[in-house]
Amino acid sequence: MRLDHRHQVTRLWPVLALSLWTGCFAGTVHRGPATDHFDGETFQNLGDAPKLPALKLIGAALKEERGAWREYAELPFGPKPPTRVGPGQLRVTFINHATVLLQADGVNVLTDPIYSDRASPVSFVGPKRVRSPGIRFEDLPPIDFVVVSHNHYDHMDLPTLRRLEAAHHPLFLVGLGNRELLKNEGFQHVEELDWWQSAKGGPPGVKLTAVPAQHRSNRGLTDQEETLWAGYVLETSGGPVLFAGDTGLGPHFQRITERFGPMRLSVLPIGAFRPRIIHPVHMGPEQALEAHRVLRSATSVAMHYGTFPMAFDGQDEAKYLLLRLLLKEEVRPRFWALGFGEGRDVPPLAPGDAGQADAGR
Repeated sequence: MRLDHRHQVTRLWPVLALSLWTGCFAGTVHRGPATDHFDGETFQNLGDAPKLPALKLIGAALKEERGAWREYAELPFGPKPPTRVGPGQLRVTFINHATVLLQADGVNVLTDPIYSDRASPVSFVGPKRVRSPGIRFEDLPPIDFVVVSHNHYDHMDLPTLRRLEAAHHPLFLVGLGNRELLKNEGFQHVEELDWWQSAKGGPPGVKLTAVPAQHRSNRGLTDQEETLWAGYVLETSGGPVLFAGDTGLGPHFQRITERFGPMRLSVLPIGAFRPRIIHPVHMGPEQALEAHRVLRSATSVAMHYGTFPMAFDGQDEAKYLLLRLLLKEEVRPRFWALGFGEGRDVPPLAPGDAGQADAGR
């Protein structure tokens, strides 16, 4: 059946909105010596993640049926997390999108925090949240570190970062080229890292290291790939924890495993995976399950779904596809799809722990 013009525009709205909200904005850039992933002007991925021409992306979107998203719902908040957890303990709380609270060995880390209504530089256009955050901002415990994986608006949300600066005065960790943006906004404690570099600030004895991801960066149309994207590894007394950031499935996961060993916990994105043409830079549930295996992760937690309609998969599509895939496994991996605001204690990494059984809900 031939689609009418109105239906085509409806199905294309995420692509059109992307062009609108980034067309007049740009972020800072990085300039420096060339490396194996930086040519002096732009950054490159380790794996095969080709740039997608706009026309090719639009063509793929026209063939895709957009999944269902519900209207905004003000839902109950989850319980207030503990102020801190003790030595050897690890607790993970899913707040929304890629915002996850990691609590280990007395240290609190918040990832890619976004409490804004839209993932956008303006209040009137761009993806709008469909549900309230899982944890009230006022119920957050003292935040020591904020890690920002890259400068896309759904991951580097300046209004939320400003609230955290005022309330918690954390150390902000960003990829190369992004420190200037935050310093220009008045942030006091910002450290930028290249892949495999560890933060120098923060509490003594805490090691947070930026690691490769397979993605891209830009806050407009003129600064593409000019700042670095990354994941982060937090080394805990019970084993390493990976926050993968926004990423596709690529060779970086094997390199992370080779350097740090099996993961005690991996926080992996599963949403914004349709159309398939974006798989080089966005994982779906199948790719996330493969990453779980490559990382030899004892426990994994899903993120990047169910909050903002960023692509063509539906609000619950990624979560339920993940659960169906887990049910098909002969030995079920311990891969949790937590409820919004749900927190769980993560067991330490034990000898021979392959992350099997207890798939969560």
